[in-house]
Amino acid sequence: QIAEACIGGCLADVDIEWHDGACACVVLASGGYPGHYAKGLPISGLDCLPAGVMAYPAGVKRNGAHFVTDGGRVLGVTARGATLRDALGRAYNGVSRISFEDMHYRRDIGARYI
Repeated sequence: QIAEACIGGCLADVDIEWHDGACACVVLASGGYPGHYAKGLPISGLDCLPAGVMAYPAGVKRNGAHFVTDGGRVLGVTARGATLRDALGRAYNGVSRISFEDMHYRRDIGARYI
C-alpha cells in the first residue's frame, strides 16, 4: 500500500505506522550463487518460524503443496527487535529452522554495528 501510494503520488493519504527498535534481514542463497545453482530443491522449515520472524520469498516456486528453490537469492528471513542485536538474533533463529540443499548465507550481517 505504501509503495503504491508513492507511485501514485498520494503518500499523504496513507496511515503509516512506525515502530521503535530495529529490523534485520538475512538472505538465504542457493549453493553456487551468484554463479550456476540448482533449482527445484525442496525448502523445509517455513512452517516452523518463531513468532515475529518472516521469510520473504525471492527465488521460490510452489510445487504442489510445497515450496522449492527457483533462484539464487531464495528467501529473506527478517525479524524485528528492540535492538539490532535482538533483531539479528531473532532473524538467525529463524534461519536455523529453514533448510534446503546447499543453502548458504552470511553470518556477519550487522556484526560491525553491534
